[in-house]
Amino acid sequence: QVQLIESGGGSVQTGGSLRLSCTASGLTGSYAVGWIRQAPGKEREFVSAIRWQTGATHYGDSLKGRFTMTRDRAKNTVYLQMNSLKPEDTAVYYCARQLNPITSTMRATYRYDFWGQGTQVTVSS
Repeated sequence: QVQLIESGGGSVQTGGSLRLSCTASGLTGSYAVGWIRQAPGKEREFVSAIRWQTGATHYGDSLKGRFTMTRDRAKNTVYLQMNSLKPEDTAVYYCARQLNPITSTMRATYRYDFWGQGTQVTVSS
């Protein structure tokens, strides 16, 4: 049974940092784990993803440099370190799986077929 459990959300002020965690279980085969966020009234936005087998990472435009995604294979956990947070980063952050990813699909939110429950990140000015 596939499970993705996020943690680490919260409220910070502009310029602050948060680290999100996503612990996965039941994942097999070739897959990527991604972070996708959704702000109220807005569409889902790709944040980052990591191809589990290779560790290759991908980031959404304008996020690289502030956000860093890593994985701990022994713990089956991925992390999203978010620095220099801005109010526009406020959203629910979801961890999600993409099966058989290729480079051109890593940023495609519709390709993620299994999602965690999400964790709220709120950045105040």
